[in-house]
Amino acid sequence: MKQEKANNQEVDVEEAAASGQASTACEDDRCANVADGAEGATDTLADRAASQPDPQSEAAEWKDKFLRLQAEFDNYRKRTLREKMELVATGGRDVLLAMLPVRDDVQRAVDAMQKSDDLEALRAGVTLIAQKFAEALRQRGVTEMEVRDKEFDPDLSEAVAKFAAGEEKKGRVIDVVQTGYMLGDKVLRFAKVVVGE
Repeated sequence: MKQEKANNQEVDVEEAAASGQASTACEDDRCANVADGAEGATDTLADRAASQPDPQSEAAEWKDKFLRLQAEFDNYRKRTLREKMELVATGGRDVLLAMLPVRDDVQRAVDAMQKSDDLEALRAGVTLIAQKFAEALRQRGVTEMEVRDKEFDPDLSEAVAKFAAGEEKKGRVIDVVQTGYMLGDKVLRFAKVVVGE
């Protein structure tokens, strides 16, 4: 056995050669193991890349979703606008249907006035028509404003004239020229009144 000094130590050359071969073989094994691991890592990266969607296809998918949603919203907006227009166009239908029987009664009263001379019967007929008309309006939520002898309220009435009526009637409604109406709690038509001063 031949011994040589390496790094200030005596080393057996044959042992070094054997261990060198072993370490080379071991290094080769490690390299093989590392190569196997690297190959596995490459497979894992490839699997990951395959499992993750392509950014361009993902962007195209989101764009498609966005365009479909936008088209859906546009259709919804058009449909609701069309429904609203139909509602406005036919919204007065109920009121008009309620007024038709009153119109029929008025027409019958006009025909009766031409044929009859009985004023009391005609007055009674017209009074009934007026009551029927007022009831039809009341059923639709239209009520008459009661403003006579009350304090003048510019939110409900329009003053068309002022009249000297004494100190007790100052600022109060003394006459109603045109009746005002409310629809629920909103003014449908302002009352035209004469106010005392």
